[in-house]
Amino acid sequence: MSEKLTVSVSPHLHTGVTTQVIMRDVLIALLPAVVASVVFFGLRALLVEVLCVAVCILCEWAFEKICKRPVTVSDLSAAVTGLLLALNLPVGIPLWQAAFGSFVAIVMVKQLFGGIGYNFANPAITARIIMLVAFSGTMTSWAVPNLVDAVSSSTPLAILKTGEGTLPSLMEMFLGARDGSMGETSCLALLIGGVYLIARKVITWHTPVAFIGTVLVFSALLGQQPLYQMMAGGLFIGAFFMATDYTTSPPTPAGKAIFGIGCGIITVAIRVWGNYPEGVSFSILLMNILNPYICKWTQPKPLGGVKE
Repeated sequence: MSEKLTVSVSPHLHTGVTTQVIMRDVLIALLPAVVASVVFFGLRALLVEVLCVAVCILCEWAFEKICKRPVTVSDLSAAVTGLLLALNLPVGIPLWQAAFGSFVAIVMVKQLFGGIGYNFANPAITARIIMLVAFSGTMTSWAVPNLVDAVSSSTPLAILKTGEGTLPSLMEMFLGARDGSMGETSCLALLIGGVYLIARKVITWHTPVAFIGTVLVFSALLGQQPLYQMMAGGLFIGAFFMATDYTTSPPTPAGKAIFGIGCGIITVAIRVWGNYPEGVSFSILLMNILNPYICKWTQPKPLGGVKE
């Protein structure tokens, strides 16, 4: 026979879903949060978001050019990292600090480990934690939303932690008329984005439901006003957009559920017993580190395989 057989590794069937398509959907899902950030915090929110996205794209392009790697900015993953980082920052953050955080996310966390698919932790989460340690003053300086009739305030988590101040109503918490990072305040906007990602099958429900549900139940058991704990801080943006990162979270349903439960327990533990009022970023980073073990524990046994 003159014909040759082509031998290749799996997968042999492709759905046409590419990294660019997935990241485009994530950007679309984040648009409600972007709109909410501008409504509540003004045009400076948009400036910070555009800056972070631009710096992330530039850093990825420059690093790959310098290292003579294929340029991957067209897959939109750098843009997603930049937008997620920006939405986790206070609106008044100095622009040079936002640019520094974007550099850390792309170069230090993503590219130095080999680029997309090789980073051990979520780049935006890790950069936010580094910024929180390095710039604790500006990273915890909160602007009062435009639609709130107040001169100064604290975040709901800080009020819950110290018992000093007046909590917003539950409706204000849900809509986003409260202090906090500019993209985390509107639970409604983030919920719309999360439902879109699930409908598009970009993510599954396992991790977000396990994460949010664990925070709700564990907070109730500890007498910590569960509805406020659920809607305060970065729980919704973390559960839908960061804990579901493909590279740093488990691929199996059981693994996703374990990952979400672990994030929820650590989040509440830090909020209740830790020095920081918020624990979402730390919980996701710690579970990112445990991800290889969760994957090993929950991977299905191949048909006919022998258990080691």
